[in-house]
Amino acid sequence: MKNKMARLLLAGACAAALMMGTAMVQAEDAAEEETEMYTGDASNENVRNQDDIGEKELLVVSFGTSFNDNRQATIGAIEAAMEEAFPDFAVRRGFTSNIIIDHVLSRDGVKIDDVDEALTRAVDNGVKTLVVQPTHLMDGFEYNDLVGQVAEYAEEFDQVVMGQPLLTDDSDYEEVIKAITEDTAASDDGQTAIVFMGHGTEAESNEIYATMQEKLTEAGYENYFVGTVEATPSLDDVIAAVQEAGKYTKVVLQPLMIVAGDHANNDMAGDEEGAWKTEFEAAGFEVTCNLKGLGEMEIIQGLFVEHAREAMEGLSE
Repeated sequence: MKNKMARLLLAGACAAALMMGTAMVQAEDAAEEETEMYTGDASNENVRNQDDIGEKELLVVSFGTSFNDNRQATIGAIEAAMEEAFPDFAVRRGFTSNIIIDHVLSRDGVKIDDVDEALTRAVDNGVKTLVVQPTHLMDGFEYNDLVGQVAEYAEEFDQVVMGQPLLTDDSDYEEVIKAITEDTAASDDGQTAIVFMGHGTEAESNEIYATMQEKLTEAGYENYFVGTVEATPSLDDVIAAVQEAGKYTKVVLQPLMIVAGDHANNDMAGDEEGAWKTEFEAAGFEVTCNLKGLGEMEIIQGLFVEHAREAMEGLSE
């Protein structure tokens, strides 16, 4: 286990160099979640910050969202799948965005642990075996920062292992493609372009979006398109690609994100100029928006469970 900890600490040291850029991205994205619209009742939500954890904990770490209903339908559903799959582990929650945590607390009176609070809670409760499973889409700034945070606490536990993000190897892409194409099969009528909107990042891991597009096309899903809000392929790139195909009159928009939060509700489905919905309409397409995060899909929940299971293979008895 010392070697595992050493590798974790080394990865954390490398990740520390990315912290400043990531903090800026977090602040920008989380600030966009500051909204007074009604997003559902959070009063009965299981935020999984209970004590009495026991010696084995599975900490599920997410960026978070202030959209209460969708948080429970996505992040909450992933956590519930973990509880069902690993009954010997106490499943707990940690969010990386303190701005979202503070907003949910001030608006709804619901307290969610940030990562440091969740890790401190584990230490105080005498956890000996800690498994950390992020719900990140990729191995980007957020994921690497999390590696660094966990590394700072590694010596507090007998064993620490960390699961991979959603899209890590070819089999992950196959499962995600299966999930999103099955979910949108009813719209696959030959006249509709099905467009998935990802977040995008300045990290090298942004290449996952191009890879997803390539694998969709190779699998025969030529009417599926992938773009990003913050990087490439951009909205303009996607509109141009749909137009170039020359055979679509309708567009279905859906987030390629774990949650359907601010980006999905506003950048994708909003009525303001610059939103994906309005820009596609301006380009002459009939547009339908599906506000459904990836985390709602059972295949995606199962894929995160498998990543946690793979991480647990590194634990000793």
